[in-house]
Amino acid sequence: MKIELPNQKYKFVSENSSECDNKTAFILTAQNKKYLQNAKDNNAHSIISIKDISQFFGIDKIKIVGITGTNGKTTTASAIYSFLLDLGYKTAMQGTRGFFMNDEVVEGKSLTTPSVLNTYKHIYQAVDAGCEFFIMEVSSHSLVQERIEGLYFELKILTNITQDHLDFHKTIGEYISVKNSFFQDESKKLINKDEPRAAFNIKNTFTYGIENPSTYKLMAYSLNDASSGIIQHFQNIVPFTSSLHGFFNLYNLMAAIGAVDILVDEKLEEIVKVVDNFAGVSGRMEQVCEAPNVIVDFAHTPDGMQQVLNALKEKELLVVFGAGGDRDKGKRPMMGRIAASLAKKVYITSDNPRNEDPQEIVEDILKGIEDRSIVSVELNRKKAIKMALDEQSEKQVVVILGKGDESFQIIYDKKLPFDDREIVRELLNIN
Repeated sequence: MKIELPNQKYKFVSENSSECDNKTAFILTAQNKKYLQNAKDNNAHSIISIKDISQFFGIDKIKIVGITGTNGKTTTASAIYSFLLDLGYKTAMQGTRGFFMNDEVVEGKSLTTPSVLNTYKHIYQAVDAGCEFFIMEVSSHSLVQERIEGLYFELKILTNITQDHLDFHKTIGEYISVKNSFFQDESKKLINKDEPRAAFNIKNTFTYGIENPSTYKLMAYSLNDASSGIIQHFQNIVPFTSSLHGFFNLYNLMAAIGAVDILVDEKLEEIVKVVDNFAGVSGRMEQVCEAPNVIVDFAHTPDGMQQVLNALKEKELLVVFGAGGDRDKGKRPMMGRIAASLAKKVYITSDNPRNEDPQEIVEDILKGIEDRSIVSVELNRKKAIKMALDEQSEKQVVVILGKGDESFQIIYDKKLPFDDREIVRELLNIN
């Protein structure tokens, strides 16, 4: 991607060495430094850092909010985005679902945290559109690869820390350290006080929680027919209601409410009025069909699965799931154990096998399950979903986990069309 910058000795900048020429400067980052020689071989006009050109992207003209954590980043970011828009603030959001500005989709799904130059381009677009806030998800990979280089965050938010991405980080200790590294400076922070693995610089820190004393404390809550709660912020006590389901979403809502309260000059009573307008995120606890009851969710970590299944524990559950290939193998038996402990019946299938043998992934999952009598294995994901639907009784819920609103399945290096929700509608003949 080349970007034209006016009034410079060079005409363009790029972080792709193959795009460089005598009119294009190479932006050297932690990600692409191994291609420096290639940029020189292509006669790059010059070698510059992202900080050298940050002023041209207007990063000092917008308030950037960064959210990291194992689970809840997308829902929390989307809730903050929704609340700010409903309160009348022009806002942009970048993350797993894509890039949005002022309630419009600008770009479709991409990496949770894109490359450095892509993020800067999105910030420029947001500033140009008059946005006051830029909400972004910050992945652990992006922290290691310095994909947020040069950005100043108005607020940093931690949702939680549980096991994920150990294929990249190697150990849970390293993963925890990477997540916590985001919170070691003196910028404003909003930390989940109930997360025991959180470590942060206490200066300019706000907290939210349910179990422990915090800046934003959930005093009481109800999960009947969605959710509601009462927040205490110092002497201020206000109620809210939401259409979101699940105990874990109370944390996401608390983080979003607290963040907006920190960011804008509005009374907490006014902020909570817009909470119920947020309908949630596609593919997160999404009810595809009410009768029969079928729910699709993105949960692909042990903790994520447990949170979703616990939210539905009053029901008899038929759970369809797999695990991604070329990813953390250690979490697979844990996922199997959790599914078997909370489900009436488990259907193990393929997720995105990538370059791994789907049967070997299944074998890893099965290592965590003692009672195999409740398990059916069907590598064809569509057939596995059909098996669950065919065996579902009137009061049971089919829960399909792992892919959420993904519209593809990755087999080797190919993305093949596959959407769990569309498969359900097709099998049930729902228009």
